[in-house]
Amino acid sequence: MNLLVTGGAGFIGSHFVLRHIAQRPDDTVVVLDKLTYAADKEFLDPVNERIRFYKGDIIDVQVVSEIIRRYDIDAIVNFAAETHVDRSIADPIPFLHTNILGMQSLIEVCKLFPKTLLLHISTDEVYGDLEDGERARKPDDPLTPSSPYAASKAAGDLLLLAAVRTYGIRARITRCTNNYGPHQASEKFIPTVIRNALAGKPVPIYATGKNKRDWLFVYDHCDAIEFLLTRDDIDGRVFHVSADAERENMDVAKTLLRLLGKPETLLQSVPDRPGHDWRYALDSSELRGLGWKPAVTFEEGLKKTVDWYVERAGR
Repeated sequence: MNLLVTGGAGFIGSHFVLRHIAQRPDDTVVVLDKLTYAADKEFLDPVNERIRFYKGDIIDVQVVSEIIRRYDIDAIVNFAAETHVDRSIADPIPFLHTNILGMQSLIEVCKLFPKTLLLHISTDEVYGDLEDGERARKPDDPLTPSSPYAASKAAGDLLLLAAVRTYGIRARITRCTNNYGPHQASEKFIPTVIRNALAGKPVPIYATGKNKRDWLFVYDHCDAIEFLLTRDDIDGRVFHVSADAERENMDVAKTLLRLLGKPETLLQSVPDRPGHDWRYALDSSELRGLGWKPAVTFEEGLKKTVDWYVERAGR
């Protein structure tokens, strides 16, 4: 299989590239990444000689088309995205550029190369939040995004599903819960807690810290994508990827402080984020019914994450 991995130097994308090459060493893997603040080409150093790397933007139809033509690409795995909610609230424009216009550009490419599969990585945030006790979202539930980030991802999903119906392109969508693990951008919740705690600085917690997230270790997410990438007869469908590891933000922060040997007095409440979603949860029973299930417990994943950041801080 010849793959084009967009956003392959970012958090989840880099893990996918590393794991794919380890599992399928004979495949051709091409990485296209804009190398924004959230990416780091060094993540790919272990496989530098095994990949072809291009610095570029998915919005450039000519560049993406040339890669597909040159390497006879069978599938595009699209991780390229602007993802941080707070940044989207401050400045939505980059999110519209990558998450909406970028998606339309990939659709245009797939119209030119109808045999190429597009597997697009989306998010649980397209559904908006849930109340306590409300059932987990299913793939056919309405999309009610709360932030510019979530709205841009929802728009991209809808554009892609419309293109499947209108143009007959080959595409699949995964929507995942909150990922965590090594390589994650420092502004995200878990890296922020670790970074501040290591420096002995206050750890900011929005409001009461009671907001809930379902945490998915990045290795499990990548394995789910790999699983769906090679399945037959699932084009045009949306699949949920979740680990059923729902935790309150405050509990996650306290667990991290305990792993780091730092006092809970570092925790500091800050004003809540505008439009802050209360809770996310996805029903992944359809994917599990096909044979995938998470392999890393929350406790194991958090320990792996802490160890990576501690080692990096000590360099």
